[in-house]
Amino acid sequence: MYDAVLFDNDGVLVELMDIEGIYGAIEKTFVEFGVSPKRKEVESLVGCDVGFVVELCESYGIDAEEFWRRRDANVSRVQRAAVDAGEKSPYDDFDAVERLAREHTVGIVSNNQQATVDHVVESFGMSFFDLHYGREPTVESLRRKKPSPYYVERALEDFGTRNAIYVGDSPHDVVAADRAGVDSAFVRREHRNDVKLDAKPTYEVDSLHELEEVLNGTGGDASG
Repeated sequence: MYDAVLFDNDGVLVELMDIEGIYGAIEKTFVEFGVSPKRKEVESLVGCDVGFVVELCESYGIDAEEFWRRRDANVSRVQRAAVDAGEKSPYDDFDAVERLAREHTVGIVSNNQQATVDHVVESFGMSFFDLHYGREPTVESLRRKKPSPYYVERALEDFGTRNAIYVGDSPHDVVAADRAGVDSAFVRREHRNDVKLDAKPTYEVDSLHELEEVLNGTGGDASG
């Protein structure tokens, strides 16, 4: 069906880690700059945009680019530690991806830091992925994260095809695929049970095993 299958990482291939660990890393970054942040500010630095980061840093008189570089380094560090401690592991249905990789070109496109994605790939022996993209540790990278199609389109260009599908677990993933002009599959895992989608995915599945059946033409109608 497709020349290439692209996957989001967190919540699709590997488990999400406790958000409090992320908040702790962000709070640590503020402390490194001599700032005692409000809890709301800490929480807002997850899923934020460029404008918010710049405005917040200006209010504290700190350089936005340096702050974000260290924020990403700290957040990546706690996630890599969670991987090493067995707290952030591939889902039980990950074997479906390994089988799909035998028949398709496969890649990872994530909003997470490149260092985090690299560590996941290395730690779990995911060398069968033909590419794996995460964000650079820069403020500008926030303009490129999904729902922007930037990294999806970069992967498509590298693969030399537009006949692809992007597999994700968030509304942003579906929108990014749509903007890139490719099909999408939304994996409705337990943590996404109540999520409403702004755009309709090509397929909606409950697991990667179901996705495998759909892509191999052996499953039922899983269209969204």
